[in-house]
Amino acid sequence: MPPILLPASAAAFAPRSTPNVVLGSKVERWLTETLKRTNRVKRPLNSVPQHFRCLTETLSHPSAIWTLCSLMLPKAPESELRKDENPLVEALFNHQMVAIEAYIVHVDMVSQHEVAFKLTPETIEALVDYHKEIHSVDTAAATWNWSEKEVQLKKLQDDFKQAVNRFVYRTTAIALEGLEEDGAGELLRGKSDEVRSAIMGLFLPLLPPPPRVVDVVRPTPLLPSSTGAENWWQPTMSQRQHTSMDSWRMVSSSPNPTSSDATSSMWASMGMNEMQLPSPSSSFSETYSTECDSPPQFYSAPMTTAPIPQLPLPSTLLQQQCSTSMGFGGFDWGRYQDFALPFAM
Repeated sequence: MPPILLPASAAAFAPRSTPNVVLGSKVERWLTETLKRTNRVKRPLNSVPQHFRCLTETLSHPSAIWTLCSLMLPKAPESELRKDENPLVEALFNHQMVAIEAYIVHVDMVSQHEVAFKLTPETIEALVDYHKEIHSVDTAAATWNWSEKEVQLKKLQDDFKQAVNRFVYRTTAIALEGLEEDGAGELLRGKSDEVRSAIMGLFLPLLPPPPRVVDVVRPTPLLPSSTGAENWWQPTMSQRQHTSMDSWRMVSSSPNPTSSDATSSMWASMGMNEMQLPSPSSSFSETYSTECDSPPQFYSAPMTTAPIPQLPLPSTLLQQQCSTSMGFGGFDWGRYQDFALPFAM
């Protein structure tokens, strides 16, 4: 869509001047009938230049002021309004009717087929005064106080003054059907509601600054699942250690002098048939020596998954004198060849 250019008279704070009129090569019939109805002096309208001259002179007349809409505004701030049980009396005493008037600055019957209206200086002044004396007071009373509140309120008033001076209402060219004598007119076909909504949209509230967000620093827990200061690892370690000890029944092979008497009595009451030792994986064997110059070497069975009974090792019996006639629970070691040992020494 090409950019729409407006004349210099449509700019903010620009004075009123002759409207910019653009007509096509053929004038529509409804525009011809409208011009004949609104002109007191009958003039020929047989060509495009005649239509252009008639329409330009009509819209340039000082009395060619259009009423776009009317606004019902309060007469005073809300704290000063009269309170009455009858809503009709309250509305009559507390509200005023403000007419929104404008003049035509641009007519395009070729490309955009639109008409542009600019507010009159009297309407602009009335809206600025209402915004400063009533709207600003009400919106300031509805907000809390902060250090720069007056500065923001002044800025809000200046922004409204700029916006209302730049306000230009654009509608379809068919709006010229509301043209009356001397160039005045009113908007038809419900266009007044559009202007009313656009004007009221210029009254912005005073927005206080957003509250400052304070970052709360929370200590990071050591573990996300921890709920207290208890030592969560101790039960696990104890349970693992207890299970390991129950499974293997590890017994130290070093002799213990304090328990030699108890272990000796236990070995004495146990015969060789009651002893169940696992067979070695190797078939190596050697002759047993009866001369004990050094402590006898016992075979160490490999570790198996079968549970080992908690028994003192024979190395605890080395405290006794080593000889072939040593008795062990009524058993003479000199007759060891008469018994078939489960493994070879």
